[in-house]
Amino acid sequence: MSFKDLGQSIGSALYRQLGRANGRVQNHRSLPVDILENDTAYRVVFDAPGAESDDVQVRYLEGTVRIQIDRFRQFREGYELQFPGRGMSLSGDADLPADAVVDPDAGTARLSETGTLSVEIPKASAIEDTTAADTENGRDVSDDAESGSNAEPVTVDNE
Repeated sequence: MSFKDLGQSIGSALYRQLGRANGRVQNHRSLPVDILENDTAYRVVFDAPGAESDDVQVRYLEGTVRIQIDRFRQFREGYELQFPGRGMSLSGDADLPADAVVDPDAGTARLSETGTLSVEIPKASAIEDTTAADTENGRDVSDDAESGSNAEPVTVDNE
């Protein structure tokens, strides 16, 4: 073995170890999140790169929206993995304001094609107001369709 071969071998080993370390950091670091509010709901937006809707779990527990993403590396024919730098198990938490009163059972989550997970949780007062108004107007809320969204629905669990 020449010095050049030895140097390349050591460089490759260090490169792979660096990639593994980077993936582990991603596995333990919380995903970036925005929390938005309007008169009727809270919207919690996570970056969920490389996730499929089947990979995502969304839970609401005592004022916290918690997500878990278990994604997988696709096999690429003709390629060999040189740098395993992406974490495969990602998570994130978002605490709603302490005074937030929501109806988590009515929450919805959608995963966009670009990897953005948007969780919308209606405020409890908005649910009551909408139901009362729809009942007065004779309108069936269950017939309403989500408008203009090409995002995949994700199940929201209330623990």
